Amino acid sequence: MPGIEKRRWTPREGAFGGRASRRSFDYAAFVPDRIAQLDLALPGDVVAAVTDAEVAVRELNATSPRLGALETLARRLLRAEAVASSRIEGLEMSHRRLERAAFAPEDADRQAKLVMGNVRAMEAAIALGAARRPLTSSVILALHRELFAGTELERIGGRFRDRQNWIGESDESPRNAQFIPPNELRVPDLITDLCEFAGRDDVPAIAQAAIVHSQFETIHPFADGNGRIGRCLIHVVLRQRDIAPTYVPPISLVLATDQKAYVRGLNVFREYTADAIAAWIGVFAQATRTAGREAVSFADGIAQLQSRWRERAGIERSGTTPEKIISILPGRPVLDIKAAAELTGVVYESARTAMERLERAGVVREIGSRRRDRVFEAPDLFELVNGFERRLATPAGERRSVRRVPAR
Repeated sequence: MPGIEKRRWTPREGAFGGRASRRSFDYAAFVPDRIAQLDLALPGDVVAAVTDAEVAVRELNATSPRLGALETLARRLLRAEAVASSRIEGLEMSHRRLERAAFAPEDADRQAKLVMGNVRAMEAAIALGAARRPLTSSVILALHRELFAGTELERIGGRFRDRQNWIGESDESPRNAQFIPPNELRVPDLITDLCEFAGRDDVPAIAQAAIVHSQFETIHPFADGNGRIGRCLIHVVLRQRDIAPTYVPPISLVLATDQKAYVRGLNVFREYTADAIAAWIGVFAQATRTAGREAVSFADGIAQLQSRWRERAGIERSGTTPEKIISILPGRPVLDIKAAAELTGVVYESARTAMERLERAGVVREIGSRRRDRVFEAPDLFELVNGFERRLATPAGERRSVRRVPAR
Protein backbone atom coordinates (compact mmCIF):
# COMPACT_ATOMS: atom_id res chain seq x y z
CA MET A 1 0.00 0.00 0.00
CA PRO A 2 1.23 3.55 -0.68
CA GLY A 3 2.31 5.67 2.24
CA ILE A 4 3.59 9.07 3.19
CA GLU A 5 6.92 10.29 4.46
CA LYS A 6 7.06 13.26 6.79
CA ARG A 7 9.66 15.83 5.81
CA ARG A 8 10.68 19.28 7.01
CA TRP A 9 10.53 22.28 4.69
CA THR A 10 13.07 25.04 5.28
CA PRO A 11 12.34 28.15 3.20
CA ARG A 12 15.10 29.78 1.22
CA GLU A 13 16.33 33.18 2.30
CA GLY A 14 14.30 36.02 0.83
CA ALA A 15 11.26 33.86 0.03
CA PHE A 16 8.36 35.90 -1.32
CA GLY A 17 5.22 36.39 0.73
CA GLY A 18 4.47 37.19 4.34
CA ARG A 19 5.87 35.83 7.56
CA ALA A 20 4.27 32.42 6.99
CA SER A 21 6.26 31.93 3.76
CA ARG A 22 9.51 32.28 5.73
CA ARG A 23 8.57 29.77 8.41
CA SER A 24 9.63 26.10 8.40
CA PHE A 25 6.91 23.45 8.46
CA ASP A 26 6.37 19.70 8.14
CA TYR A 27 4.85 18.24 5.01
CA ALA A 28 4.00 14.75 3.75
CA ALA A 29 5.69 13.38 0.60
CA PHE A 30 3.92 10.53 -1.17
CA VAL A 31 5.54 7.07 -1.19
CA PRO A 32 4.19 5.06 -4.15
CA ASP A 33 3.82 1.31 -4.37
CA ARG A 34 6.33 -0.70 -6.38
CA ILE A 35 4.89 -2.06 -9.63
CA ALA A 36 7.54 -4.40 -11.08
CA GLN A 37 5.71 -7.47 -9.77
CA LEU A 38 2.20 -6.01 -9.94
CA ASP A 39 -0.45 -8.73 -10.16
CA LEU A 40 -2.94 -7.15 -12.54
CA ALA A 41 -6.52 -8.42 -12.52
CA LEU A 42 -8.99 -6.42 -14.59
CA PRO A 43 -12.81 -6.59 -14.54
CA GLY A 44 -14.62 -7.57 -17.72
CA ASP A 45 -15.65 -4.06 -18.78
CA VAL A 46 -12.06 -2.79 -18.53
CA VAL A 47 -10.76 -5.83 -20.43
CA ALA A 48 -13.26 -4.99 -23.18
CA ALA A 49 -12.12 -1.35 -23.25
CA VAL A 50 -8.46 -2.41 -23.44
CA THR A 51 -9.27 -4.83 -26.27
CA ASP A 52 -11.20 -2.16 -28.19
CA ALA A 53 -8.31 0.27 -27.78
CA GLU A 54 -5.78 -2.25 -29.05
CA VAL A 55 -7.98 -3.06 -32.05
CA ALA A 56 -8.31 0.65 -32.87
CA VAL A 57 -4.53 1.23 -32.74
CA ARG A 58 -3.82 -1.92 -34.76
CA GLU A 59 -6.37 -0.88 -37.38
CA LEU A 60 -4.74 2.53 -37.65
CA ASN A 61 -1.39 0.87 -38.26
CA ALA A 62 -2.81 -1.75 -40.65
CA THR A 63 -4.62 0.85 -42.75
CA SER A 64 -2.86 1.76 -45.98
CA PRO A 65 -3.83 5.40 -46.42
CA ARG A 66 -3.96 6.75 -49.94
CA LEU A 67 -0.93 8.95 -49.33
CA GLY A 68 2.19 9.52 -51.35
CA ALA A 69 4.35 8.34 -48.45
CA LEU A 70 3.67 6.57 -45.16
CA GLU A 71 6.10 9.02 -43.53
CA THR A 72 3.66 11.81 -44.32
CA LEU A 73 0.96 10.51 -41.99
CA ALA A 74 3.44 9.30 -39.38
CA ARG A 75 5.10 12.72 -39.21
CA ARG A 76 1.78 14.58 -39.11
CA LEU A 77 0.36 12.44 -36.29
CA LEU A 78 3.57 12.73 -34.28
CA ARG A 79 3.53 16.53 -34.60
CA ALA A 80 -0.12 16.63 -33.50
CA GLU A 81 0.73 14.45 -30.50
CA ALA A 82 3.72 16.61 -29.49
CA VAL A 83 1.72 19.85 -29.76
CA ALA A 84 -1.09 18.40 -27.62
CA SER A 85 1.32 17.00 -25.03
CA SER A 86 2.97 20.43 -24.77
CA ARG A 87 -0.42 22.14 -24.49
CA ILE A 88 -1.28 20.06 -21.42
CA GLU A 89 1.77 21.68 -19.79
CA GLY A 90 0.61 25.18 -20.76
CA LEU A 91 2.79 25.52 -23.86
CA GLU A 92 0.41 26.83 -26.52
CA MET A 93 1.67 26.44 -30.07
CA SER A 94 -0.14 26.53 -33.41
CA HIS A 95 0.76 23.93 -36.01
CA ARG A 96 1.70 26.69 -38.46
CA ARG A 97 4.07 28.26 -35.94
CA LEU A 98 5.59 24.86 -35.11
CA GLU A 99 6.25 24.07 -38.78
CA ARG A 100 7.82 27.49 -39.38
CA ALA A 101 10.07 26.87 -36.37
CA ALA A 102 10.99 23.41 -37.70
CA PHE A 103 11.89 24.91 -41.06
CA ALA A 104 13.97 27.75 -39.60
CA PRO A 105 14.99 26.75 -36.04
CA GLU A 106 17.42 29.66 -35.84
CA ASP A 107 14.42 32.00 -35.87
CA ALA A 108 12.36 30.05 -33.31
CA ASP A 109 11.31 31.77 -30.09
CA ARG A 110 11.54 30.30 -26.59
CA GLN A 111 8.18 28.54 -26.70
CA ALA A 112 8.73 27.12 -30.17
CA LYS A 113 12.09 25.69 -29.07
CA LEU A 114 10.45 23.96 -26.11
CA VAL A 115 7.77 22.38 -28.30
CA MET A 116 10.35 21.36 -30.90
CA GLY A 117 12.21 19.69 -28.05
CA ASN A 118 9.07 17.71 -27.33
CA VAL A 119 8.91 16.64 -30.98
CA ARG A 120 12.52 15.42 -30.81
CA ALA A 121 11.85 13.56 -27.56
CA MET A 122 8.80 11.88 -29.13
CA GLU A 123 10.85 10.89 -32.17
CA ALA A 124 13.57 9.46 -29.92
CA ALA A 125 10.99 7.56 -27.86
CA ILE A 126 9.46 6.01 -30.97
CA ALA A 127 12.89 5.05 -32.33
CA LEU A 128 13.68 3.47 -28.98
CA GLY A 129 10.50 1.42 -29.06
CA ALA A 130 11.09 0.37 -32.67
CA ALA A 131 14.60 -0.83 -31.81
CA ARG A 132 13.15 -2.95 -28.96
CA ARG A 133 15.71 -1.49 -26.59
CA PRO A 134 14.75 -2.13 -22.97
CA LEU A 135 13.61 0.92 -21.06
CA THR A 136 16.26 1.91 -18.50
CA SER A 137 17.04 4.89 -16.31
CA SER A 138 19.77 5.99 -18.74
CA VAL A 139 17.31 5.88 -21.64
CA ILE A 140 14.80 8.02 -19.74
CA LEU A 141 17.56 10.49 -18.92
CA ALA A 142 18.52 10.61 -22.61
CA LEU A 143 14.91 11.41 -23.60
CA HIS A 144 14.84 14.19 -21.02
CA ARG A 145 18.14 15.57 -22.32
CA GLU A 146 16.66 15.65 -25.84
CA LEU A 147 13.57 17.45 -24.57
CA PHE A 148 15.53 20.46 -23.38
CA ALA A 149 18.48 20.47 -25.81
CA GLY A 150 19.01 23.93 -27.25
CA THR A 151 16.58 25.62 -24.85
CA GLU A 152 17.05 27.86 -21.83
CA LEU A 153 16.44 24.78 -19.64
CA GLU A 154 19.23 22.71 -21.20
CA ARG A 155 21.17 22.75 -17.90
CA ILE A 156 18.52 20.56 -16.20
CA GLY A 157 18.16 18.13 -19.10
CA GLY A 158 19.10 14.51 -18.43
CA ARG A 159 19.29 14.87 -14.64
CA PHE A 160 16.97 13.46 -12.01
CA ARG A 161 15.89 16.08 -9.49
CA ASP A 162 18.03 16.53 -6.39
CA ARG A 163 15.36 18.18 -4.25
CA GLN A 164 11.70 17.95 -3.40
CA ASN A 165 9.19 19.07 -6.01
CA TRP A 166 5.42 19.39 -5.91
CA ILE A 167 2.35 20.13 -8.00
CA GLY A 168 0.54 23.27 -6.93
CA GLU A 169 0.17 26.97 -7.47
CA SER A 170 3.08 28.11 -5.31
CA ASP A 171 6.65 28.12 -6.60
CA GLU A 172 7.98 28.90 -3.14
CA SER A 173 7.02 25.88 -1.04
CA PRO A 174 4.89 22.71 -0.96
CA ARG A 175 2.43 24.34 1.46
CA ASN A 176 -1.12 23.54 0.23
CA ALA A 177 0.26 21.62 -2.76
CA GLN A 178 -2.13 19.43 -4.74
CA PHE A 179 0.36 16.57 -4.85
CA ILE A 180 3.84 16.08 -3.37
CA PRO A 181 5.87 13.35 -5.14
CA PRO A 182 8.29 11.06 -3.33
CA ASN A 183 11.53 12.11 -1.69
CA GLU A 184 14.22 12.78 -4.32
CA LEU A 185 16.41 10.07 -2.76
CA ARG A 186 13.79 7.46 -3.69
CA VAL A 187 13.67 8.43 -7.37
CA PRO A 188 16.44 6.17 -8.81
CA ASP A 189 15.05 2.98 -7.23
CA LEU A 190 11.48 3.84 -8.22
CA ILE A 191 12.52 4.45 -11.83
CA THR A 192 14.37 1.12 -11.91
CA ASP A 193 11.20 -0.57 -10.62
CA LEU A 194 9.13 1.17 -13.33
CA CYS A 195 11.55 0.01 -16.03
CA GLU A 196 11.24 -3.57 -14.81
CA PHE A 197 7.48 -3.37 -15.20
CA ALA A 198 7.87 -1.83 -18.68
CA GLY A 199 9.91 -4.89 -19.72
CA ARG A 200 7.15 -7.39 -18.93
CA ASP A 201 5.23 -9.10 -21.72
CA ASP A 202 2.52 -10.73 -19.61
CA VAL A 203 0.44 -7.54 -19.28
CA PRO A 204 -1.87 -6.20 -22.03
CA ALA A 205 0.07 -3.50 -23.89
CA ILE A 206 -2.56 -0.77 -23.45
CA ALA A 207 -2.77 -1.47 -19.70
CA GLN A 208 1.02 -1.52 -19.49
CA ALA A 209 1.31 1.87 -21.22
CA ALA A 210 -1.34 3.31 -18.89
CA ILE A 211 0.46 2.11 -15.75
CA VAL A 212 3.94 3.13 -16.95
CA HIS A 213 2.63 6.63 -17.65
CA SER A 214 0.76 7.09 -14.38
CA GLN A 215 3.57 5.64 -12.26
CA PHE A 216 6.08 7.94 -13.96
CA GLU A 217 3.87 10.97 -13.28
CA THR A 218 3.59 9.84 -9.64
CA ILE A 219 7.38 9.58 -9.25
CA HIS A 220 7.80 12.97 -10.99
CA PRO A 221 11.55 12.39 -11.28
CA PHE A 222 12.55 15.65 -12.99
CA ALA A 223 12.55 19.30 -12.06
CA ASP A 224 10.55 20.01 -15.24
CA GLY A 225 9.25 18.10 -18.25
CA ASN A 226 7.67 15.19 -16.35
CA GLY A 227 4.36 15.28 -18.21
CA ARG A 228 5.96 15.42 -21.64
CA ILE A 229 8.42 12.59 -20.94
CA GLY A 230 5.66 10.57 -19.26
CA ARG A 231 3.58 10.78 -22.43
CA CYS A 232 6.63 9.86 -24.54
CA LEU A 233 6.86 6.63 -22.54
CA ILE A 234 3.35 5.68 -23.68
CA HIS A 235 4.68 5.45 -27.22
CA VAL A 236 7.80 3.57 -26.16
CA VAL A 237 5.56 0.83 -24.78
CA LEU A 238 3.13 0.75 -27.71
CA ARG A 239 5.98 0.56 -30.22
CA GLN A 240 7.95 -2.05 -28.26
CA ARG A 241 4.88 -4.26 -27.93
CA ASP A 242 4.28 -3.92 -31.69
CA ILE A 243 0.82 -2.39 -31.21
CA ALA A 244 1.79 0.79 -33.08
CA PRO A 245 4.66 -0.18 -35.43
CA THR A 246 4.11 2.71 -37.86
CA TYR A 247 1.71 5.37 -36.59
CA VAL A 248 1.49 7.19 -33.27
CA PRO A 249 -2.12 7.46 -32.09
CA PRO A 250 -2.55 11.06 -30.83
CA ILE A 251 -3.51 10.04 -27.29
CA SER A 252 -2.43 13.37 -25.81
CA LEU A 253 -4.94 15.15 -28.05
CA VAL A 254 -7.73 13.17 -26.38
CA LEU A 255 -6.32 13.49 -22.85
CA ALA A 256 -5.98 17.25 -23.38
CA THR A 257 -9.69 17.49 -24.17
CA ASP A 258 -10.67 16.81 -20.56
CA GLN A 259 -7.64 17.59 -18.43
CA LYS A 260 -9.63 17.45 -15.20
CA ALA A 261 -10.68 13.85 -15.93
CA TYR A 262 -7.08 13.07 -16.87
CA VAL A 263 -5.75 14.44 -13.56
CA ARG A 264 -8.55 12.68 -11.63
CA GLY A 265 -7.56 9.41 -13.28
CA LEU A 266 -3.93 9.85 -12.23
CA ASN A 267 -4.99 10.67 -8.66
CA VAL A 268 -7.25 7.62 -8.49
CA PHE A 269 -4.42 5.37 -9.69
CA ARG A 270 -2.36 6.48 -6.68
CA GLU A 271 -4.67 4.58 -4.35
CA TYR A 272 -3.05 1.40 -5.79
CA THR A 273 -6.11 -0.75 -5.14
CA ALA A 274 -7.27 -3.17 -7.85
CA ASP A 275 -10.35 -1.03 -8.48
CA ALA A 276 -8.33 2.21 -8.66
CA ILE A 277 -5.79 0.81 -11.12
CA ALA A 278 -8.58 -0.66 -13.25
CA ALA A 279 -10.45 2.66 -13.27
CA TRP A 280 -7.39 4.53 -14.56
CA ILE A 281 -6.71 1.88 -17.21
CA GLY A 282 -10.33 2.22 -18.34
CA VAL A 283 -9.95 6.01 -18.76
CA PHE A 284 -6.68 5.56 -20.64
CA ALA A 285 -8.08 2.80 -22.87
CA GLN A 286 -11.05 4.94 -23.90
CA ALA A 287 -8.72 7.82 -24.81
CA THR A 288 -6.52 5.46 -26.81
CA ARG A 289 -9.47 3.95 -28.67
CA THR A 290 -10.75 7.40 -29.60
CA ALA A 291 -7.27 8.48 -30.72
CA GLY A 292 -6.87 5.44 -32.94
CA ARG A 293 -10.27 5.77 -34.60
CA GLU A 294 -9.96 9.51 -35.15
CA ALA A 295 -6.49 9.12 -36.63
CA VAL A 296 -7.88 6.80 -39.32
CA SER A 297 -10.41 9.49 -40.22
CA PHE A 298 -7.61 12.07 -40.22
CA ALA A 299 -5.60 9.93 -42.65
CA ASP A 300 -8.58 9.84 -45.00
CA GLY A 301 -8.86 13.62 -44.71
CA ILE A 302 -5.23 14.06 -45.75
CA ALA A 303 -5.70 11.74 -48.73
CA GLN A 304 -8.81 13.64 -49.84
CA LEU A 305 -6.97 16.96 -49.50
CA GLN A 306 -4.17 15.67 -51.70
CA SER A 307 -6.72 14.58 -54.31
CA ARG A 308 -8.18 18.11 -54.34
CA TRP A 309 -4.70 19.58 -54.71
CA ARG A 310 -3.96 17.35 -57.70
CA GLU A 311 -7.25 18.33 -59.30
CA ARG A 312 -6.63 22.04 -58.70
CA ALA A 313 -3.15 21.83 -60.19
CA GLY A 314 -4.35 19.79 -63.16
CA ILE A 315 -2.09 16.82 -62.39
CA GLU A 316 -3.20 13.80 -64.38
CA ARG A 317 -0.35 11.33 -63.86
CA SER A 318 1.92 10.30 -61.01
CA GLY A 319 5.65 10.80 -60.97
CA THR A 320 5.66 14.44 -62.05
CA THR A 321 7.47 16.94 -59.85
CA PRO A 322 4.27 18.77 -58.76
CA GLU A 323 2.72 15.40 -57.83
CA LYS A 324 5.84 14.42 -55.86
CA ILE A 325 5.67 17.69 -53.92
CA ILE A 326 1.98 17.12 -53.15
CA SER A 327 2.86 13.67 -51.81
CA ILE A 328 5.28 15.12 -49.23
CA LEU A 329 3.46 18.39 -48.50
CA PRO A 330 1.29 17.18 -45.58
CA GLY A 331 4.45 16.09 -43.75
CA ARG A 332 6.43 19.19 -44.76
CA PRO A 333 3.89 22.00 -45.09
CA VAL A 334 6.54 24.73 -44.85
CA LEU A 335 9.46 24.49 -47.29
CA ASP A 336 11.52 26.41 -49.78
CA ILE A 337 12.43 25.42 -53.32
CA LYS A 338 15.77 23.96 -52.25
CA ALA A 339 14.07 21.70 -49.69
CA ALA A 340 11.39 20.70 -52.25
CA ALA A 341 14.13 19.68 -54.69
CA GLU A 342 16.01 17.64 -52.07
CA LEU A 343 12.91 15.89 -50.71
CA THR A 344 11.61 14.92 -54.15
CA GLY A 345 14.98 14.11 -55.71
CA VAL A 346 14.74 16.59 -58.59
CA VAL A 347 16.92 19.48 -59.76
CA TYR A 348 16.33 22.97 -58.38
CA GLU A 349 14.83 24.38 -61.59
CA SER A 350 12.27 21.58 -61.82
CA ALA A 351 11.25 22.18 -58.18
CA ARG A 352 10.99 25.93 -58.79
CA THR A 353 8.69 25.46 -61.77
CA ALA A 354 6.54 22.96 -59.85
CA MET A 355 6.23 25.19 -56.78
CA GLU A 356 5.17 28.13 -58.91
CA ARG A 357 2.55 25.93 -60.58
CA LEU A 358 1.22 24.85 -57.17
CA GLU A 359 1.21 28.48 -56.05
CA ARG A 360 -0.91 29.51 -59.04
CA ALA A 361 -3.30 26.66 -58.23
CA GLY A 362 -3.68 27.84 -54.63
CA VAL A 363 -2.06 24.71 -53.16
CA VAL A 364 0.77 26.71 -51.55
CA ARG A 365 1.36 30.37 -50.87
CA GLU A 366 4.56 32.31 -50.42
CA ILE A 367 5.45 33.57 -46.95
CA GLY A 368 8.28 35.68 -45.59
CA SER A 369 10.43 38.14 -47.49
CA ARG A 370 13.25 36.05 -48.95
CA ARG A 371 14.29 37.03 -52.46
CA ARG A 372 16.16 33.80 -53.05
CA ASP A 373 14.92 30.38 -52.00
CA ARG A 374 11.43 31.69 -51.38
CA VAL A 375 9.49 29.96 -48.59
CA PHE A 376 6.02 28.49 -49.12
CA GLU A 377 3.36 26.97 -46.88
CA ALA A 378 0.24 24.85 -47.43
CA PRO A 379 -2.60 26.70 -45.62
CA ASP A 380 -5.21 24.01 -46.34
CA LEU A 381 -3.15 21.48 -44.42
CA PHE A 382 -3.09 23.66 -41.31
CA GLU A 383 -6.85 24.10 -41.43
CA LEU A 384 -7.27 20.32 -41.76
CA VAL A 385 -5.09 19.72 -38.67
CA ASN A 386 -6.88 22.48 -36.75
CA GLY A 387 -10.24 20.96 -37.67
CA PHE A 388 -9.00 17.60 -36.39
CA GLU A 389 -8.17 19.23 -33.05
CA ARG A 390 -11.50 21.05 -32.89
CA ARG A 391 -13.39 17.83 -33.55
CA LEU A 392 -11.56 15.93 -30.82
CA ALA A 393 -12.16 18.78 -28.36
CA THR A 394 -15.91 18.92 -29.03
CA PRO A 395 -18.02 16.24 -27.27
CA ALA A 396 -20.57 14.36 -29.36
CA GLY A 397 -23.79 16.33 -29.68
CA GLU A 398 -22.16 19.59 -28.56
CA ARG A 399 -21.39 22.66 -30.65
CA ARG A 400 -18.66 24.14 -28.48
CA SER A 401 -15.25 22.72 -27.64
CA VAL A 402 -14.41 22.00 -24.02
CA ARG A 403 -10.89 23.41 -24.21
CA ARG A 404 -8.95 26.02 -26.09
CA VAL A 405 -8.60 25.05 -29.75
CA PRO A 406 -7.26 26.70 -32.92
CA ALA A 407 -9.58 29.38 -34.32
CA ARG A 408 -11.26 28.86 -37.66
